[in-house]
Amino acid sequence: MKLRGPKAAWLETNGKRMQDRYAGDVGDYVKLALLRALSPGMKLGVAWYLYPDEGHNEDGKHTAYLDSPLRWRELDSVLFDRLQMVVAQERSAAALESCGALDATFSRKILDHGHLPRGLRSEARAAWFEDIRKALDGCDLLFADPDNGLTDDQPSRRGSAKFGKQLPLHEALSLAAGRTAVIYHHNSRFKGGHDLEVDHWRSMLGSNSIAVRANAYSCRTFFIVNPTQAVFDRARGFCDRWSHHKVRLHT
Repeated sequence: MKLRGPKAAWLETNGKRMQDRYAGDVGDYVKLALLRALSPGMKLGVAWYLYPDEGHNEDGKHTAYLDSPLRWRELDSVLFDRLQMVVAQERSAAALESCGALDATFSRKILDHGHLPRGLRSEARAAWFEDIRKALDGCDLLFADPDNGLTDDQPSRRGSAKFGKQLPLHEALSLAAGRTAVIYHHNSRFKGGHDLEVDHWRSMLGSNSIAVRANAYSCRTFFIVNPTQAVFDRARGFCDRWSHHKVRLHT
């Protein structure tokens, strides 16, 4: 498929794609289904935290669920059908936006500062984040989707070439200020295991936070910060509906 517009111009300049290879995999199915369950009556904003594609591993290939509609489709039939089209035609964040699965304001400004001198990366990241914050300022439910998830606020991290794959705690708290935010986190080799890892980040995000755990194929957590009672009830109902697919509420 021939790409046009700003995305094509960026590709010509940089010679590489965004991490679109994840689009439509089972993680996206859980992620987007959760947002669809939480967002009725709310103005949803999505910050993709788009990082350039990496080809050194097999990430993003978990699409076999689409071949098992009897097992998966009933969870969200509309979304399931839309993701089938995305995987068959073009796997990209842009395709996820245009497929009509979410009624949302999207921000997919490229997050790639690794090519800059180390001393300039922190300033560039701060400017990137300010643009994202402003673009989604009017939303009362915000989703942030970094590749790897949360990290601490150690200044040394901001100079890393791969810092774009992470979301520092202060950005998460800023996005959640005065509203509900859903923060994606890919569970890591945290000392003590994933339960302690989830408890750790909940303590950092504040007492008014819950976590939706999804462990199909790989372990991921969606932290919901400042949930309203309606959002809490919807999250609990979502986990009940998806419980046979390794999804549960961690409170």
